[in-house]
Amino acid sequence: MNNELWPELPLAEWEPTRATLHMWTQIVGKIRLARTPMVNHWWNVPLYVTARGLTTGAMPCDRRTFSIDFDFVDHQLVVACSDGAIVRAALEPMTVARFHGLVFELLEGLGIRVEIWPVPVEVPDPIPFKEDAVHAEYDRDAVTRFWRALVQVDRVFAIFRSRFGGKCSPVHFFWGSFDLAVTRFSGRPALPRPDADFITRHSYNAELSSLGFWPGGGDVDGAAFYSYTFPEPHGFRSERVRPDAARFHEGLGLFLLMYDDVRAANDPDAMILEFAQSTYEAGALLQHWPIEQLEVRGVAEGATT
Repeated sequence: MNNELWPELPLAEWEPTRATLHMWTQIVGKIRLARTPMVNHWWNVPLYVTARGLTTGAMPCDRRTFSIDFDFVDHQLVVACSDGAIVRAALEPMTVARFHGLVFELLEGLGIRVEIWPVPVEVPDPIPFKEDAVHAEYDRDAVTRFWRALVQVDRVFAIFRSRFGGKCSPVHFFWGSFDLAVTRFSGRPALPRPDADFITRHSYNAELSSLGFWPGGGDVDGAAFYSYTFPEPHGFRSERVRPDAARFHEGLGLFLLMYDDVRAANDPDAMILEFAQSTYEAGALLQHWPIEQLEVRGVAEGATT
């Protein structure tokens, strides 16, 4: 049953598709960034997991709103407007340059004008979207498996989020780093690093504990759950966290739990929640968060009114 809910995600097999999809989500995500007012920590820019893929959610445009959805069931890009207009295009192998042109053709056909910074972020050696003929793979099966994994992770992260009574982000998909994340806050400010850029200064201006899921890359050969605390408190790296499969990655500066270990567990949900809670407590205790005040008590999961 676990294998049905938690599909295989061998990075080497779908890396070309992952890299292409990353660029596609950046194009769509930058449209959301351009069309929405800024919210603290850039919460206005991520995408959200849906029952069919990923969505921008509703974005204002003059007297209308519109949304852009990646439908990973029928493998279509869907642009829908509040006036009933809707257009679709097939998601299939194509260059990033072609996808960029396609997206803006669809928007222009609906009378929607948007300008974005046409260069990807948070990747080494970025290629401007209009010039990127390098990334062009789209393996339907691999994308579907990744989305199915996101659906499960989104569900479990939502449970973890529900247990916290303080300031907490939505569960959202950041297209820059290509990961799903949920972040808790102590309620106290923090100083960003002295060399932080504009984006980072507005992302890391408060004490936080972040939990995420990432398909892997670099020196992490496979999908993984991660957790970190900012600012990193002294002694955090040597904390003993659960489950036993979790480890601290010195290069990335965060705790990791490999997705394959979760897939193999008798209870994947419990394993993720144990990792989430223990790593949160490790950082929060060292930073002297008011943990007792931030816990949600007396609310049954799944309760109805």
